[in-house]
Amino acid sequence: MEAVTAYLGLGANLGEREVHLARAARLLAESPAVQILRSSSIYQTAPWGYLQQPEFLNGVLEIETTLDPVPLLELTQGIERLIGRQPGIRFGPRLIDIDILLYGEQSVRLEEPDLQIPHPRMHLRAFVLVPLAELAPALIPPNFTATVKELRDGVDGKEGVTPWGPPPTVAPDGSSG
Repeated sequence: MEAVTAYLGLGANLGEREVHLARAARLLAESPAVQILRSSSIYQTAPWGYLQQPEFLNGVLEIETTLDPVPLLELTQGIERLIGRQPGIRFGPRLIDIDILLYGEQSVRLEEPDLQIPHPRMHLRAFVLVPLAELAPALIPPNFTATVKELRDGVDGKEGVTPWGPPPTVAPDGSSG
């Protein structure tokens, strides 16, 4: 399969949040079917949906992958389980969350497994749009008429997204630093 550029949203609000983000990036980079091209800065963000929980650290990875969307979802969910994510309440606290935000120019709507690309709530979430706009401000996602920067500029909640630190570093050998 030809490589596709995709964007993954990462978030964590339990335990050593920054360590979980870096470990997720390292485990993704260890897959021979994934190459991390760039990573956004890390942002601390207010919870979304369910508010009675700790603040999140969030970021976005730009990757190149030879995996189709469903195997990519399986890889990300496997990494979530490996890091220790347990099923819980919707929008609730988690050690790690990895969402496929965009996958090339494709739109995907599957019920089994539950997969929608572009991510169905991406345009409502400042914690996704702020780091995504750092990497791809001029990108127009499939099914949208606005650029990522325009979506970011119009989204509510930007004041709850504050810079935390530099991107997680992943060495060419897959180690994080």
